[in-house]
Parts: sequence; structure tokens; C-alpha cells
Amino acid sequence: MYAIQLDAYRSAQASNMSGREIEAAALTRCALLLDDCRKHWAAPDRPEKLAEALRTNQVVWSILQSELVKPDNPLPADIRNNILTLSLFIDNRIIDLMANPQPERLKIIIDINLNLAAGLRGSGAE
Repeated sequence: MYAIQLDAYRSAQASNMSGREIEAAALTRCALLLDDCRKHWAAPDRPEKLAEALRTNQVVWSILQSELVKPDNPLPADIRNNILTLSLFIDNRIIDLMANPQPERLKIIIDINLNLAAGLRGSGAE
């Protein structure tokens, strides 16, 4: 089901982008998908687009989670733990939005994705 997202992620990894750049791009793409749903809430295809945007976001965050728990992850433990805690919030918000979709509740996920992406781009480290 997530083959397209995973293939895109793997393809990006094979390019000249660093791991952090790939993660930042994926988070930004998820934020844009969610924001498009928020802005076009009344669109007839919104339920399908929202479901896909939430699933894509969930896949990206699952990949981030798996990277954060690897013993060789170069981030300091406190930063890894903070992002993992944030990922639990994201997981819970996604599940909640699937059950009770409301456009204003997307904003926090969008903001978190964009802020984390900005931090990853600005880190300068691999």
C-alpha cells in the first residue's frame, strides 16, 4: 500500500541529497499535502486526499522513528528522545484526525513538519 511513498524515499536516498535533506524534503511534502487538504476542505475529493495525506505523513514519521532508534544515529540522545516524543504526538493526532477530521486540527501537524524540516535543513550535519 505504501510502495509509492517508500519507492520515492528510496529513490531520493540514492540521489545526491544527504539523509537530513531527504527527511526535510519528505516532511515538507507531507506538510504541503496536509495544507492542501486544509485549504480545500470543501472539495469533493477531500476525504480521499486527506486519508492519503495522513497515511503518507504516518509513513514518513514511521521511517523517522526507525532511524531515531538505531544505535548508530548521530543525533544526541536528548534530541532523539524529543523527536520520538513528538512522533508519538503526531501518531496520536493522525489517528484522531482519521476518526474525527477537522481542518483546523491539521495545522499543528503541518507546523511541526515544517519546523522539523527547517531544523534538519539548518543543522548542516549528516
